[in-house]
Amino acid sequence: MKSDLAYVEHVLHCIGRIREDSRGGREAVFASQTLQDAIVRNLQVMCESTQRLSQVWKDRHPEVDWKGIAGLRNVLVHAYFDVDFETIWTIVSQDLGALEVAAQALKADLTATPPEA
Repeated sequence: MKSDLAYVEHVLHCIGRIREDSRGGREAVFASQTLQDAIVRNLQVMCESTQRLSQVWKDRHPEVDWKGIAGLRNVLVHAYFDVDFETIWTIVSQDLGALEVAAQALKADLTATPPEA
């Protein structure tokens, strides 16, 4: 089993990859199925990593919509025919920044004072 720190670092890694894949902007991403697939895959993996975090750490960061992230993961994995890339683009362009800030704060917390198990 990986550590909470490893999962948070993986979340940040996925966010970085999503940023890289979307750096050309909306038009470039919507013109490329390959970029769309890469972004969706990294969102899926990122969401899975958040699900593996210990509840104690999630409770310490209530600013994150953990249930919403879990719901997104379920849609991406199980209801992939229903994935609307307009919604994905909104997540990438508007919501990912807040998650990145929260993940960086969580990483700092994990590095500074790990909780008792």
